[in-house]
Amino acid sequence: MYYSLEQIQFFDAHTFAYLELKIENNFLHIFLNRPQAKNALSPTLIRELAFALSYAHHQKNIWGIVLGARGNIWCAGMDLKAMKGQEETNNSTIPTTEKEIILGEMFVKLHKPAIMRIHAPVYAGGFLLVGSAHYAVGTAQANFSLPEVKRGLFPFQVMSLLLQNISTRVVMDWCLKGKTLSAIECKNIGLLTDLVENEQEIDEFITQNLILPLTENSPAAIHLGLQAFDEMRAINEQEKQGFLKKMFEQCIQTEDAQEGIKAFAEKRKPIWKNQ
Repeated sequence: MYYSLEQIQFFDAHTFAYLELKIENNFLHIFLNRPQAKNALSPTLIRELAFALSYAHHQKNIWGIVLGARGNIWCAGMDLKAMKGQEETNNSTIPTTEKEIILGEMFVKLHKPAIMRIHAPVYAGGFLLVGSAHYAVGTAQANFSLPEVKRGLFPFQVMSLLLQNISTRVVMDWCLKGKTLSAIECKNIGLLTDLVENEQEIDEFITQNLILPLTENSPAAIHLGLQAFDEMRAINEQEKQGFLKKMFEQCIQTEDAQEGIKAFAEKRKPIWKNQ
């Protein structure tokens, strides 16, 4: 992650200019809160998001995250003006990081379940958030636009993420034409995992159908599984099974594994410690 355990020690003492945060049901709920700028991704907002995700990664009591947004645009993509050094002043106290923050990698490196709560339109660089998550729940009011080619640009990073879950021809047609797809179309092609009618339904759906089922399972096992999924991408096929065997051996030594095996034998629900 972009911030170490030591750097997030005084997390609660920091001021976030563009994020709203709360912990509920062992999940960190994060809301992009820059509606006046359509939640465009400025350097400060990106830094705050990296800091919040690093906190979630390091904290044992946080088993996953939900990312939503305030306002009538979920995310308008990159704040190009701010990226050129013309960022507005703000009261954020989040420290800078020596590492370059890569949006498309933040959720993969989290090694905990990431859920997107999408109630409104998403544009351009906002796909780097949506496409990185394990679950993406949208409303019928959301739509998804890749207008870069209409501005002389191309969604290079977005293309790579989309190709992990969507067929090549669909992705390339989307990128080359700069099209806008509806939430229903995005559910059909695999960008959205779930679709609800409106924002009033989305929180209940996420809680009942994602958070509660996920928290019934071992957070330690899920963490190691997602870590293995991340790391095995850099391992060649001949070494992959040996690596996964070692990960299984590490997993079976956890307290959660011992508790799960014992609870199964005693025909009761396990009590997870995330250890």
